[in-house]
This record gives sequence, structure tokens and C-alpha cells, in this order.
Amino acid sequence: MTHGSRLFFRMSKMIEIDGSHGEGGGQVLRTALALSLITGKRFHLRHVRAGRARPGLQAQHLMCVNAAAKIGRAKLRGASLGSCDLVFEPSDVMNGDYDFKIGTAGATSLVLHAIYLPLALNPGNSAIHIEGGTHVKASPCFDFLARTWVKYLTVLGIRMDLSMERAGFYPRGGGSIHAAITGGVAPLRPFLGLTPEMPRHATIVCGSAGLPAHVADRMIRTATTRLVHIGLGIESSQITWTGGPGCMLGIELNTIPVPTFLFSLGEKGKPAEAVAHEAVDQVETYLAAELIGVDEHSADQLILPLAFAQGSSRFAVSRISSHLLTNADVIGHFLDRPIAIEGIEGEPGVVSIG
Repeated sequence: MTHGSRLFFRMSKMIEIDGSHGEGGGQVLRTALALSLITGKRFHLRHVRAGRARPGLQAQHLMCVNAAAKIGRAKLRGASLGSCDLVFEPSDVMNGDYDFKIGTAGATSLVLHAIYLPLALNPGNSAIHIEGGTHVKASPCFDFLARTWVKYLTVLGIRMDLSMERAGFYPRGGGSIHAAITGGVAPLRPFLGLTPEMPRHATIVCGSAGLPAHVADRMIRTATTRLVHIGLGIESSQITWTGGPGCMLGIELNTIPVPTFLFSLGEKGKPAEAVAHEAVDQVETYLAAELIGVDEHSADQLILPLAFAQGSSRFAVSRISSHLLTNADVIGHFLDRPIAIEGIEGEPGVVSIG
């Protein structure tokens, strides 16, 4: 995008977004930040996270705003803890080395989601370091990023090397991730979905920190028994992290071209067996869909880069989520790119991006 076109966008009418619509959480904010940085269009977000028990900007959301403002030299109004009203006016995106510390167990993955695409589409390479939570409730854990999300990005043409220095669980946080992003990747490639073949193999990935060894053993044993009953071939691996306490039980399915990773996190008072059952329940739901499609957590993330792909995309999704519908709506505020979602929320469906 030329300097002249960015100047035009900054002088154009501000985009008005109601954050109470759709899923009513941080998804609206993160997608708006990324699109604002890419297009140069400024926005006013009202009713920030109005659908949450604690509305407004919490620590991880404020870090998303500040991280986006830093890489995009943006002007801000309302960027404070608890704020329910935000104005974001970007300038030019600058690739480089950045260090962001959330200061709580806020999700490092969600901060990365807000800034990776503007950096990938902009010329130059970037090195991103984020400290906070790596395995926290209601957000993609690091293992999901590394095993599924980054591989989808690779299929689209985005190059990112991702690593975890330390694991961080709620409430302590203290986790650390690094992302090396290769910039200037446009145009991105479209995506036409997974193969319809039923997965035949699953890898159980169990990670724990600061917990007795029997906790991981019980999670693996419970998950293995149920997955064998489903008819999947099983392998398992166990990882011990420092810090904690905390644990994760993930199940990687050998879908093509990208593995599907479904997971559950432990929490205080939650038995190891319950963590395993929760993960396997997701596998059963995924395999029960008429079409073997993109998992619901990847689908809402895929449509953002695909909105900038050269050519049309179409793929099945295992479950239409409120996050997917919300992301499509926010993209429509910034781009003239048709996104059609066939199906009912909560059920399998098909996504088409023209």
C-alpha cells in the first residue's frame, strides 16, 4: 500500500464498531486492530467486551492494543484497564524486534493473533517476544499454535517460526513465547479445505508442570482407552515443563494437509480423568461431523488471512462458532470481500470467501 493511500484512509470516515455484537469478547478487538494496521483505516470500538462478566479492556486486551499501536505507530484514545470505548488511528507498520510483557497470565497467543498478519504482509522480518500465559482457559494454547495454527499459515504462504521458552499457567503466568515472522509474503494463497478422509491415527500429547507424575499417567491412560474404542491408532508423548502448577492433554489427528489439534487444560479441583475426557469429547464431536473440516478454533482464525488471499477459498468447518461469525462481520467493516457461511451456529458448515 502506498503512502498516499494510507493518508487517504487516515482522512476518511472513522469505522464504527459495536463490541457487544456477536461473541461480545476480545475477538472483535483483535481482528479490528489487525485490519486497521493492514488497511490504514482508523476505528472507534464501543462497548468493548460487553458480553463478558468483566467488560472492558483487561490486561491481555490492553496489551493487544498497545502492541498493535507500537508496531503501527498508532494514536490511541481510551487505552486503559477497564475501558469500554477505544479509538485506534494507525500510521505505517514497522517490522522489527518487539518485546511485550502482559504482566499477568493473559494469553500470549491472543496478543500474537492481533499483530502477526500486519507484520507478515509488510516488508521486512520481525522477532516477537511475548510473556504471559501460554496455557490458559478460553484461548489457544501454545501447542495448538505450534501444531495446527502455524501449519495453516504455512499453507497460505505465511512463514513463522514459533517457540516456547517457558510454559505459563493461570494464575501465575510467567510463560514466554518467541515468533520469528518473515514479512512481505503477499499475495497469500487461497485454501480449499481438508481431504474428506477420516483420520485413522491420533497422537496424545500430555504436558505438565509442578504436578506429580501420576497426573500425566492418568490423563494418558484415560484418553488412550477411549481413543482405542473409537478405532484410532494411538501414540503418546509426555512433556514436563518447569513452573506451574498446570497441565494440558492434547490430541493430534492426522488430517491433511494440516494436523488437527484438540486439547483440554487442567485447573484447580479438576481431576486428571476429566481433563482427558474433555479432550476426547472434542475428538468425538469433530469426527461425528458429516464433513471432515477445519476445527472450529482454526476456522475463525483462517478467514482473516484468507480475506487477503489471491483467489477464492472454500472449506468445511466442524462447527460454526460465534467467533467465526463475529470475525466475518468485523472483516466486512474494513474490506469489500464477500464471506459466506453456510449452516447454523453450533453445527458443521461450509465457509466460502470470494
